[in-house]
Amino acid sequence: MNKANSPEGHSASELIDKKLTELGDWRGETLSRMRRLIKEAAPEVVEEWKWMGTPVWSQDGIICTGESYKAKVKLTFAKGASLKDPARLFNSSLDGNVRRAIDINEGEEVDADAFKELIRAAVEFNASAKKTKSARAK
Repeated sequence: MNKANSPEGHSASELIDKKLTELGDWRGETLSRMRRLIKEAAPEVVEEWKWMGTPVWSQDGIICTGESYKAKVKLTFAKGASLKDPARLFNSSLDGNVRRAIDINEGEEVDADAFKELIRAAVEFNASAKKTKSARAK
C-alpha cells in the first residue's frame, strides 16, 4: 500500500499519517475515515504523496485525491465524470468533463456503502481503461 519513493525518505502512508495527525481536528478525522473506507473498498490500493503534500489513492491509475481546506475536505475523483453515482455523492466540480469531487463540510458524513461502491467503480474503470490501452498497443 505504500509508495516507497516519497519525499523525506518516508513512505507515502507515513506522510499521510503525519498529515492526518497534524490536522488535529474534524478534517483529519474525516480524511482518516475516508482513507479507511478507500482501503476497505480497494484492498490493493496504492497510497501516494503528490503535488506538494496531497494524499493520492491509485490502482491502475488515480482513483482519488484527498485534500483538506479550512472549511472542507475534498475528495477528487480523477475520472469521476465517467462513473455512475446513483447516491449522488458528487457535489463539486460537476461542470468538468473528467473530474468530479465530494466536498465534506464539518459535521457532514458520507454514506459509507455508497462511497465504497464509488471507489470500486473507479477501480473497475481504471482496470478497463488499462486493458483497452493494452489491446490497442498490440
